[in-house]
Amino acid sequence: MTRLPLIIGMGGINASGRTSFHQGFRRIVIDKLTAQARQETFVGLASLMKIITKRDDTLVDADGNLVLAEEIESKFGQQILAGTLIRKIEKNHFDPDATHWHQKMKVSPTDTPITFELRAKELPVPVPSSWLVSDLGKGKVSVEIPEQLTFTHDSYRDNPIKAAGQFPTGFEPTELYKSRNHPRGLQVTIFAATDAIRSTGLEWDAILDKISPDEIGTYSASIAGQMHDEGFGGLVKSRLTGSRVSTKQLALGLNTMSTDFINAYVTGNVGTTFTSSGACATFLYNLRAATHDMAAGRTRVAIVGSSETPITPEMIEGFGNMSALANEEGLKKLDGTDTADHRRTSRPFGHNCGFTMGEGAQFVVLMDDALALEMGAKVLGSVADVFINADGYKKSITAPGPGNYITMAKSVALAEQVLGKEALQERSFILAHGSSTPQNRVTESLIYHKVAECFNIDNWPVAAPKAYIGHTLGPASGDQMAMALGIFSDNIMPGITTIDEVAEDVHNEHLNIATDHWHCPDMDIAFINSKGFGGNNATATVFSPKVSLAMMEKRYGAEAMETYQQKLVEVEKAQQVYRDNANDGQFDLIYKFGEGLINEADIELTSDSLTFAEFKNSIALPNQNPFDDMV
Repeated sequence: MTRLPLIIGMGGINASGRTSFHQGFRRIVIDKLTAQARQETFVGLASLMKIITKRDDTLVDADGNLVLAEEIESKFGQQILAGTLIRKIEKNHFDPDATHWHQKMKVSPTDTPITFELRAKELPVPVPSSWLVSDLGKGKVSVEIPEQLTFTHDSYRDNPIKAAGQFPTGFEPTELYKSRNHPRGLQVTIFAATDAIRSTGLEWDAILDKISPDEIGTYSASIAGQMHDEGFGGLVKSRLTGSRVSTKQLALGLNTMSTDFINAYVTGNVGTTFTSSGACATFLYNLRAATHDMAAGRTRVAIVGSSETPITPEMIEGFGNMSALANEEGLKKLDGTDTADHRRTSRPFGHNCGFTMGEGAQFVVLMDDALALEMGAKVLGSVADVFINADGYKKSITAPGPGNYITMAKSVALAEQVLGKEALQERSFILAHGSSTPQNRVTESLIYHKVAECFNIDNWPVAAPKAYIGHTLGPASGDQMAMALGIFSDNIMPGITTIDEVAEDVHNEHLNIATDHWHCPDMDIAFINSKGFGGNNATATVFSPKVSLAMMEKRYGAEAMETYQQKLVEVEKAQQVYRDNANDGQFDLIYKFGEGLINEADIELTSDSLTFAEFKNSIALPNQNPFDDMV
């Protein structure tokens, strides 16, 4: 019997806001929300952005004035909307109008040699043979250079890339826990993992009491590692900029660190630890590993995700020099204007000129169906499978290829086999990779067109979150997952409002690529698609909570589901407590630095099991020969 991986929690952060309880999704479709949902969204975002804070049992603004929840939109609504989604790069990252760099200068002497004084210990090693050095005493020297001298000097340039999908203005994860000089990507890993775990409404220790400690898994990665100064960014440039490399930069820069931080400081996991990078499909790569381990019974609870904070001058320039990013001149040319609209730089399936960088961290908590039933876990959806295929031989490593045809076709065929033709044709939708490049809009839409023709699908809804939050690289398909779960919850299909119309070269005959948000009926199936650099293609088949619960009832029966619903009541009460706290800006991040350390002297080892004093249940050792027909 194949276990069904259920999504019982989700958490994180991107340019639209917090992931848990669909805050980020609701920011995107805010004009289509009910009055109650709209108010909650504005309250939660205002707290996240530190526009308001909780004082005793009231909300106050920055001046200490009392603010009622129903007043927040009228007082701060425009500020909240302007400080979320894609916008001009804010100076907490860098100044896009005056981006710091080191300019090379070649200076030649005129009538006399170049002469200057400095401390002797500042002389280069070795001293160039043409330099004439004179000792001035007290540790100082005079230098005469009779020939050309090349040096670099602080300078600033006008950056052609000026927009990005940034965390909401005012959100600073380093202020939420003792970050100890962690890179920004690891700071938001702590935030996102906590948000996902607390959103389940289940105590982590209560989960551990139900299972063996090696049946927990953490599956996570970033693409580029941590490129801020505290990680690889500082490691690669410190000496060249006159600084010294720290003892932490190498270790904290590794792309495994999001997994390692969760294990070491959030969950205390001793089970599976897994990191897989697949360019833009990284979240789905890790989701596949987790779902396959869970379906096979190796893992019963998994934290799956990715984090990336690539809004640095170096990362922006790297992608910009590939002509991958939408720049100022390209946007002006598209719109026929003298200024670029920084809110509309990302235009999937429309007339576009490149993608927009974003930062984000997305995590889901998976639990197998049997354990979820036992614990009364809230079901947000389920993952039927994730398919990954490469492109084969290719001329350009960054160009798209045929692998995505395989992943999409397999995902759609699986959905049809499990839920039937009607559900596929009438109640499925696509979360597109939708990177906002001219090449992607053609190649990705052609895949959907051909798959739709093959499976007789018409008017197939297509949503594209990168239009609003940018391309977060590793977590990008996690952003798509968050949007899919939001659609299941609120029955709102996000349109692509950053485009005026679908481009004429998009293969749109069988697709519904709307330019406005619209209310949709109950949906059963989401296809989360990712086309990554290097031929890293992945597609996930995700079922709605309604479908997932129906599948559980068929497996376990109505009586078991009735008992499950009774347990769910208490779980939902606990979820509401965290939801209210999070909306008030009280996140209580889980960061157990040096806490709960396992005493290795107390480990009991037998030929059958390992027992830890810190865990209720033992870890069973293999007791059967899996190759008994061969040995």
